[in-house]
Amino acid sequence: MSDKVTEEQILYSNILNAGMLIGLISLFLTFVLYCVGIFDPLIPLETVQEYWKLSVSQYLEKSGIEAGWTWLFNLEYCDMLNYLPIAFLSLITIICYASLIPSLFRKKDTPYFVLVILEIIVLVIAASGVLGTETH
Repeated sequence: MSDKVTEEQILYSNILNAGMLIGLISLFLTFVLYCVGIFDPLIPLETVQEYWKLSVSQYLEKSGIEAGWTWLFNLEYCDMLNYLPIAFLSLITIICYASLIPSLFRKKDTPYFVLVILEIIVLVIAASGVLGTETH
């Protein structure tokens, strides 16, 4: 096994690091917006602890939120803005893999190229919700 770090590993790790920092800062900023109360929340800060003990299905029912990507239609509420950095962080892996495609194609590294494409497809399908997973 080689101890040499490849160009693809460095690219992947640099994008992952930058994405993590952007996501972390965004999480902090959206949380501050929620706590300061500049925008109205869907769930008021004073009552949020009542939701912590609920299962996902109970939370969705009590809050009136639908499962899946419907939170995108509630971004006028400051607590729903918190989902943007979470979604961004969950997409970072796909972005990292996609960044490898040009290099692998240029190097004609077919096995890794195919694996990266397949991994992206699997992650996109899983994130899309088309598999119809239920809430717990």
